Amino acid sequence: TVLPPLVVSTAVQCINMPLVRATITLQNPESPVRNIRESLRKIHASHGLSGLWHGTSAGILKTVPKYVTAVVVKDYVGKALPPVDPTSPNKDRDNLINSAIKSSAAGVAGGGFFK
Repeated sequence: TVLPPLVVSTAVQCINMPLVRATITLQNPESPVRNIRESLRKIHASHGLSGLWHGTSAGILKTVPKYVTAVVVKDYVGKALPPVDPTSPNKDRDNLINSAIKSSAAGVAGGGFFK
């Protein structure tokens, strides 16, 4: 199902946004702030509490579709691959190969379609 990764990805974006805003402020060479704490205080003082989450919707629209697509593709490929025989002497290798296939497909789907 799509709902759990959608909720998790959106929550992560909302939680991280103040730190993202602070680090963007620090990247400005003309900025007088020297660290993240000062940056957060400056944003709060000049734009209020809501200023810390300015740009959250753009971040969500940019990252959530990639993440959800990658999770869905990884689940789909995992179900499509043949199960690993638990009695096989190569079960660890086979599990590793299956994991690599799933992760590669998820990376291509999540990163390739949403650049």
